[in-house]
Amino acid sequence: MLRTLLLWLGVMALLCAALTALSGNYQVALWLLVNGAIFTLGVLFERWRYKPRVSAREARGQPTGERFVDPKTGALTEVYYDPATGERSYVEVKNGTPPAGG
Repeated sequence: MLRTLLLWLGVMALLCAALTALSGNYQVALWLLVNGAIFTLGVLFERWRYKPRVSAREARGQPTGERFVDPKTGALTEVYYDPATGERSYVEVKNGTPPAGG
């Protein structure tokens, strides 16, 4: 919901920047353009960059040895890295042992 609101605000700021530039107030248009771009690109980058966790079957690559407790779920999570694509996968560790065949 917050992502949607921020994306909506970013797009609206970009539209307002275009309308303000047409009216001749370039300082305000530049401010709106920069802020709209930050909101819009920030939300789109965040969605592209940070992927959700995958199941043990979907994990590709090799385990990196990195483990952490996910602050959202409290579950122990292991990181897998696929050298061919550079993709990182986050897999929940069941019973303190990593999944077989990662």
